[in-house]
Amino acid sequence: MIFKSIDYLKNGNQLQKEAHKVLTENEVMDKLANFQPLLVGTIPIDIAIKNSDLDIVCSFEEKEVFKKEILKHFNDYPRFSIVEKTFQDEPTVIVRFELEDFPVEIFAQNKPSNQQMAYQHMLIEYKVLIDKEEEFRKEIIRLKESGIKTEPAFAQLLNLKGDSYQALLDYGKQQKII
Repeated sequence: MIFKSIDYLKNGNQLQKEAHKVLTENEVMDKLANFQPLLVGTIPIDIAIKNSDLDIVCSFEEKEVFKKEILKHFNDYPRFSIVEKTFQDEPTVIVRFELEDFPVEIFAQNKPSNQQMAYQHMLIEYKVLIDKEEEFRKEIIRLKESGIKTEPAFAQLLNLKGDSYQALLDYGKQQKII
């Protein structure tokens, strides 16, 4: 699968190349290697807008071990914060900091990274973007620039009803994308 490493970014658009350079030079994915890091969100699938985050999902077995590694490697970065919460009945750690010109968010749960919602959403969105005309991608970006989040934008253009996050997952399952 294309998204298992960040190598594909080297051949992408300018923003993707910059993201690859920043992540590589700062060894972010290497520092997270024990936690199944996957870059997710809008930058990998070329629908990023100004100030889009570098979103990384991770998986931990022991939350305290993960937090210790995060503090060791990222505590000194600008705007560093670490928060624990429950998301979808799962203990979750959310880490934020700035890396050069990029805001970074690391979202970690005790669940394999490739089974987390953000990764599955990205796979579905990627397949939809491949299957649709370029105008669809431009409309997603336009909606995002108007303040609509990514999943609600896709749900709107795909005419999905109900909770857009769950509706997009259901769509992906129906279409056999995930």
